[in-house]
Amino acid sequence: QVTLVESGGGLVQPGGSLELSCAALGNFFKIYFMGYYRQAPGKERELVATITDQNVTNYADSVWDRFTITRDNSKDTIYLRMNALKPDDTAVYFCKAFPPPWFIGEEHWGQGTQVIVSS
Repeated sequence: QVTLVESGGGLVQPGGSLELSCAALGNFFKIYFMGYYRQAPGKERELVATITDQNVTNYADSVWDRFTITRDNSKDTIYLRMNALKPDDTAVYFCKAFPPPWFIGEEHWGQGTQVIVSS
């Protein structure tokens, strides 16, 4: 049984900051890659950031200089710190856990958390 529990979304003004968190329940976190994706109304789901088990990170071009993804293996949790938020960042943000290339396993998604950037 694998569950991803997300928190931290909300309403923020342009230029503001938010931090999302995703807690993983299950005996897989330390070897899995983790990430955040987002889906805006009328658009397809897109990658925001990912982090490997070795803390190698990858970001979408639109967020690389504003967002930071980290993981805390002692808490089985990842965090997405979002700074300088823009209205275009408005979306439902989904946490994803997926196996590394060398491991056969399933991917898992969180329930999503809404982020609204508006004045």
